[in-house]
Amino acid sequence: MSSKKLHPLKNLKHDIPSSIVVFLVALPLCLGIALASGAPLFSGLIAGIIGGIVVGALSGSPLGVSGPAAGLAVIVLNAISDLGGFEIFLVSVMIAGILQIIMGFARAGIIAYFFPSSVIHGMLAGIGVIIFLKQIPHAFGYDSDPEGDFRFQQVDGHNTFDELIHMLGNISPGVLIVSLISLLILILWETSFFKKLAFTKIVQGPLVAVIVGIILTVVFATIPNLAISTDHMVKVPIPESFDSFLGKFSRPDFSALSNKDVYITAIVIAVVASLETLLCVEATDKLDPFKRVTPTNRELKAQGVGNLISGFAGGLPLTQVIVRSSANIQSGGKTKASAIIHGFLLLISIIVIPKILNMIPLGVLAAVLLVVGYKLAKPALFKKMYREGLGQFIPFVVTILGIVFTDLLMGIFMGMIVAIFIILRNNFKVPFKMQKENLKGKDNIKIVLSEDVTFLNKASILKALDQIPNDTHVTIDATNTKFIHHDVVEIIEDFIISAKNRNIEVELINLYSDKQEQPSPRFKLANGNNNKK
Repeated sequence: MSSKKLHPLKNLKHDIPSSIVVFLVALPLCLGIALASGAPLFSGLIAGIIGGIVVGALSGSPLGVSGPAAGLAVIVLNAISDLGGFEIFLVSVMIAGILQIIMGFARAGIIAYFFPSSVIHGMLAGIGVIIFLKQIPHAFGYDSDPEGDFRFQQVDGHNTFDELIHMLGNISPGVLIVSLISLLILILWETSFFKKLAFTKIVQGPLVAVIVGIILTVVFATIPNLAISTDHMVKVPIPESFDSFLGKFSRPDFSALSNKDVYITAIVIAVVASLETLLCVEATDKLDPFKRVTPTNRELKAQGVGNLISGFAGGLPLTQVIVRSSANIQSGGKTKASAIIHGFLLLISIIVIPKILNMIPLGVLAAVLLVVGYKLAKPALFKKMYREGLGQFIPFVVTILGIVFTDLLMGIFMGMIVAIFIILRNNFKVPFKMQKENLKGKDNIKIVLSEDVTFLNKASILKALDQIPNDTHVTIDATNTKFIHHDVVEIIEDFIISAKNRNIEVELINLYSDKQEQPSPRFKLANGNNNKK
């Protein structure tokens, strides 16, 4: 089905329920990432609103959702400290947005197509694993590490696995019960029986879990051993009036435009945010059941406008983010309307119902994210990648381990290095086929070159030619070769010259043609033209 057939206004029955789920997932992440970044809590919500409404409207991604990104938290935390204030940092965010717009017009989005599918699948599974591991403590009622901190070394001083041990001594019974009931509701909503019921197509499981969670919170408040403290709830800043709401918006300090460090920070943000966005675009397109293709240059422009406005309004830098995007897809979103509506839901809710939002236990949202994480890292995906061979499976696993034990970008980098190494190794191994036969009592060796022979194949070809025994006849056939690097031709020419001293007869077939220049003057002088067409 083409994207033209999926008009936003004609798919609201799918997009509105999905937008509610994305809103519920985005709310704690926006707040948690702001907390992990050392920024005002409201700045995370501003970025989420702009990412939904502005970027959602401008982007060509049908299912991608943008907002503050966990991958930028460390950069933001250090930048605010180094620059001397959040207001100065906002100037860097605005400049980063301008740089992204320029990158979009310069067609830098093509970078997205250079990431191997094994690494992209590893990124999805790695994010799934890390989400699952990070949400377990929240489900048990241990919230020392804020939502949105996806790094191995956490802001609370522990690491991802330490946290699982520390939570055992800090279990909140009320939160654990809420988490388990919420998880049960979400699992039931995924069963074939519940999917057949009419109301489940209108009311999403996460919304039901949130409502049940709020009810249980009220009930448990009367039971001392089960009472859930505000430490385990969503914490949305509550404006006392519309004027105080507007006062939550920080303003960039444009006097910092003379500070060179502002521009250095802007470049870092632009590069990292663009890379994360392009990676997410590739991953989201792979998850899209309709396999639509996002225009990457348009995406960079949309992200640039989003960051320009977010910086001006006092928000964090934003990117397209896989957690919210995958939640959107898993909840049945069909068009960009779901991302836009989720932005409006964030805006309306923090103005109209912040007190109700603050009654939502983090355990409910942990249950929602546990399901999201499991779906991203299903065992079936591991089996599928293994069946595709070690060349696909090894970069896939390395990417996952890198994400779990470091962070998103480092995990992607590690997976890319391994994938490139495997490509180089394969190129090293198969630049030609060698056949041996005996003709008229004399050994004949035929070397058939591959379709592409690059400088990466120099070592293997040099080794093969060096091992050819004396007193043989060698045929080097380049009939099927479309490209051959000059360095490889030079190696063959040198071999022909040295072969005379070893009583080796060399026959060339179509080595010199449109794909390669004529023999070098040095070769002609030493050997004459020994090329048979």
